[in-house]
Amino acid sequence: MANSNEAHLLKFEGSNFLRQRLVLATVSGRSVIVKKIRSREQEPGLKEFEANLLRLVDGLTNGSLISVSRSGTSLHYRPGLLMGGEMSHECNPERSIGYYLEVLLCLAPFTKHPLNITLTGVTNTLMDPSVDQIRRSTLPVLTKFLGTDEGLELKILQRAAAPEGGGKVLLRCPCRQKLRPLQFLQAGKVKKIRGIAWSVRVSPTCCNRMVEAAKGLLTSFLPDVFITTDCCKGRHSGKSPGFGITLVAETTNGAFLTAESCSVPKGSSDPPSVPDDIGKAAAVQLLEEIYRGGCVDSTSQCVALLCMALGQQDVSKVLMGPLSPYTVQFLRHMRSFLQVVFKVEGAETQGVGVDGGALREGGEDKVMLTCLGLGYSNINKRTA
Repeated sequence: MANSNEAHLLKFEGSNFLRQRLVLATVSGRSVIVKKIRSREQEPGLKEFEANLLRLVDGLTNGSLISVSRSGTSLHYRPGLLMGGEMSHECNPERSIGYYLEVLLCLAPFTKHPLNITLTGVTNTLMDPSVDQIRRSTLPVLTKFLGTDEGLELKILQRAAAPEGGGKVLLRCPCRQKLRPLQFLQAGKVKKIRGIAWSVRVSPTCCNRMVEAAKGLLTSFLPDVFITTDCCKGRHSGKSPGFGITLVAETTNGAFLTAESCSVPKGSSDPPSVPDDIGKAAAVQLLEEIYRGGCVDSTSQCVALLCMALGQQDVSKVLMGPLSPYTVQFLRHMRSFLQVVFKVEGAETQGVGVDGGALREGGEDKVMLTCLGLGYSNINKRTA
């Protein structure tokens, strides 16, 4: 038995990609040891937000063993069974709620009970994807693998900016016995752009200025641009001032490409943000994301790849834009934990236009990722 446990034990070094290792260890049932976590820094060991993430994973599972050395530079994680159910968790304000949502959305489909969790903390920050971006980018991708959006919901109850937080988010996600394979080969043309401009504890005119700046640039390319505003007041506005905007481009084939920008947090050494610059920056980032193209944007690449690998024993194939360094490392980790290897090949993006000429869909660096699903079955979920 000791030899068997040793064979399933994976060892890593460094603090990078901790979320990837926790997610893949949990779904694969393999124990993991991470050593030399910031061992050469002035403040060695796990950060407070990483310890907070470990508490979240421990609450989501039953029977997990999490052991951290006294110095905090070594972590041993032995996963338990994913339980789900109703939960509440207070996120560390050093990272936004989006940092934790990316982990939850990877694990939620494989829990024993449908997940219903309330998260409190920072909803919008510069470092992580906001709740708005995850809702418009990742949830549609997850819906394609679940087969339906029934029971899948991500709602902002209270919006909050960094650094003090005070926001509240509700996530509901159903669990499935198996995930569906996916063939998503053509993104299609952008047919409309939607968005939301938000502000907390600042003048409501900031939202209008961001909307005008973003629309002034985007309407040069597409007439169907509509951006709503969310000016939070009172107890729904968190504890810190801030403003920002999230944009999403929807294509004719049901792909969603997102981008966002927000103000610098209170107390930052950077110069204060101007609403007009924030709106224009988000519009430029959206145009860059459209140029990158693909059927899945850069925010949701890892979730799509994990669902492809854990799907039924059938071929899944998805067209993506250039892979981010984070996604490349995720592919390497999946090979270590799940023994899944993706076929990555350059994709032809040349089509035929209405006039018979060549039609290019964005950049030329798109890749086609193909894999055979493991046929992963949710052993935690009871069969009817």
